[in-house]
Amino acid sequence: MGKILAVDDEEEMLELVKMALERDGHQVDTEEDVKRVSAERCRIYDLLLLDVMMPGEDGFSLCGRIRAEVDCPILFLTAKTEDAALVQGFGLGADDYIKKPFSIAELRARVNAHLRREGRQPVRAMARGGVRFDMQAKEAMVEEQILPLTKGEYEICEHLALHAGQVFSKEQLYEAVFGFDAEGDPGTIAEHIKNIRAKLKKYGKSPIETVWGMGYKWKKENIR
Repeated sequence: MGKILAVDDEEEMLELVKMALERDGHQVDTEEDVKRVSAERCRIYDLLLLDVMMPGEDGFSLCGRIRAEVDCPILFLTAKTEDAALVQGFGLGADDYIKKPFSIAELRARVNAHLRREGRQPVRAMARGGVRFDMQAKEAMVEEQILPLTKGEYEICEHLALHAGQVFSKEQLYEAVFGFDAEGDPGTIAEHIKNIRAKLKKYGKSPIETVWGMGYKWKKENIR
């Protein structure tokens, strides 16, 4: 399951996309006003669906504006099939196209394929809650000091920070960090969180919140 944002100026298209993808258990948010789509807002999503032809700012421009700060797959919904348009979109950082008109089956298959892709590694740095992540070096820093996190602790922090504001259960975190087929106890996540908090506390940082009965989340920053 993924958290998806669909951006299109046509309400009927958004309703179709939402209905189709929610069949597979995805959480789908929709937006008709492209002006309300900021890079900060998009960071909480696992996949973005952008219509190309929209009044004001089109999908190409939107993709170019947010791509440097958004690591998730970006798919265009478009009737523009000429090579020049395709090249332009991929050059801006798009991952795929779904050509209009499309079938619900194709939409679901394309989205699910991208969400299943393994090995997508972020290639940039980000800062959340006073912690800066170098996602190529796999290091977390506070005040230019590298936090002495284990590999698992770093992966937990990065996953939570990338999806700031979203609550993850111990089982979901365990699967995201150690893999679906990993042998172990998801209960160890609580111990990892305890160790992470102790290391962050030395710098006066406490970005990880416990949501009782549900799991953990990284404190959500204000979205412009």
